[in-house]
Amino acid sequence: MKIREESALKIAEYLLRIKAIKLNLKMPYTWASGWKSPIYCDNRITLSHPVIRNYIRQQFVQLISEEFGDVDVIAGVATGGIAHGALVAQELGIPFAYVRGANKDHGLTNKIEGVIESGQRVILIEDLISTGGSSLAAVEAVKNAGGNVKGLLAIFTYGFPINSEPACGNTCKIFALSDYEHLLKQALADKYIREEELAVLKQWRHDPANWNAKTAV
Repeated sequence: MKIREESALKIAEYLLRIKAIKLNLKMPYTWASGWKSPIYCDNRITLSHPVIRNYIRQQFVQLISEEFGDVDVIAGVATGGIAHGALVAQELGIPFAYVRGANKDHGLTNKIEGVIESGQRVILIEDLISTGGSSLAAVEAVKNAGGNVKGLLAIFTYGFPINSEPACGNTCKIFALSDYEHLLKQALADKYIREEELAVLKQWRHDPANWNAKTAV
């Protein structure tokens, strides 16, 4: 997964400033998986800040232009990637669709809303990649609809190992605008965390499923 240093630190600065990402070692957050975590990320908050959402849009557009050239469709991954994907599609002047987390339970039972035609070059937009399961499921859904997925782009990733081969093969590149390492670097520089907390935060990233705040601190 490729990361651009300057923009990665800027994105991290923005996410920390507006509390889209929160770091708390004393009172860890509980994820849906049951993991205890010193970090919580909700990038949907960026939509309430025009300067930040515009910067994110511009970074996505620049990344697409430099890495992929012409594409036919932007597809947002529900729910966090929908609005950002629509902004990117509007900027590029191309069609937009979005991928549901699950098939609609009535009507046409769609998994994809909007039009993706066979052979079209598609870029998927995510707000966050954690374990990668939902992101890669979206890639698979677009491929099943006949789309040619060229890239999966996210605002932020924790950087966990992701086995992208089954869904992506060699044709789909994965990028994130920022990641956990750049977040910690910026958090330390901006004094959101202390030097002695850095090792604990890195420890969580190494083994999140077995991390324990009481023994780690």
